[in-house]
Amino acid sequence: MSMAITTFCLTKSLILCSFMVDFASASGDYGYGSKPQLFHTTMFHVKEKPLPIGIEGIILCKSGPKTIPIKGGVARITCLAVDENGYQTAPFSFLSKPTDSKGFYFATLYPNELNYNKLKLAECKAFLEKSPLETCKVATDVNKGITGAPLSYRRLLDHKKMTLYSVPPFIFSNGY
Repeated sequence: MSMAITTFCLTKSLILCSFMVDFASASGDYGYGSKPQLFHTTMFHVKEKPLPIGIEGIILCKSGPKTIPIKGGVARITCLAVDENGYQTAPFSFLSKPTDSKGFYFATLYPNELNYNKLKLAECKAFLEKSPLETCKVATDVNKGITGAPLSYRRLLDHKKMTLYSVPPFIFSNGY
């Protein structure tokens, strides 16, 4: 009888040790991906729908001493996102609507469209993309039009239910 009890206790100890080893290895990160979640607490929280993001700016042409607005210019917005495990994803870009006669452009990003992949925006920058003017289509880095201008001057537009960001004016030149 004592041999049976000893065997039973030894078996239970091995099972318990095996469980502890499995648990420890499941909670460690050995460079093969993210740590697994043992339970998911966010399913009980009600998340608010993120507001759309508006990005506005102006595109101008500098030719000699004159600076004039460009009608039909386009800016590119490039964003980085992180996945649900905190890993950075590949950048994605989208274009603004063409500028109006005053050189004003506007672009809209809907963050809830990122949720199908459970992504969160990390950083966005605006770049000069295109000028319709043959005489003024050389991009300049004024206000980081080439290297990328971070979005700034954030404010909430309650009447449009949108978060608005502005970018300093971008400038194309004739190359001289």
